[in-house]
Amino acid sequence: MSSTSGKETQQGFSEQERAAMKARAEELRTETRGGKGAKKAAADEEAMLAKIAAMASPDREMAEGVHAIVTATAPELAPKLWYGQPAWAKAGKVVCFFRSGQGDKARYSTFGFSTEANLDDDSGLWPTSYALSELTEAAEKAIAELVTKALS
Repeated sequence: MSSTSGKETQQGFSEQERAAMKARAEELRTETRGGKGAKKAAADEEAMLAKIAAMASPDREMAEGVHAIVTATAPELAPKLWYGQPAWAKAGKVVCFFRSGQGDKARYSTFGFSTEANLDDDSGLWPTSYALSELTEAAEKAIAELVTKALS
């Protein structure tokens, strides 16, 4: 522990970070035990949909909307959990993900991309995560365009 202005603060991982690491460890254990092919894909999708269903409103509705957009835009992406949050993968590697703002105790949720996404820009600088506070028509269109670009 360190002391700042007479107040002690803890160093290390937050409660949310520890929970995400535990969720990811469980996901990896499940992957090694799970089936293969269509059986595994169905189990991964079921787990992701259960996670979305357990979210509080409005994150649940946003996650459902993002799932619908991603699967309609890129049916080749497979739904799964990644660090305990909804994600979509190609050949087992996560391309994009949704993080619940309520789960992270943040004022907004996040739609983001992993290093597998082809979002690189010639400028050498490009965003990889987007704040999502409401799934507007403009946001839906932007997500579809970003997913398409990520797979290009």
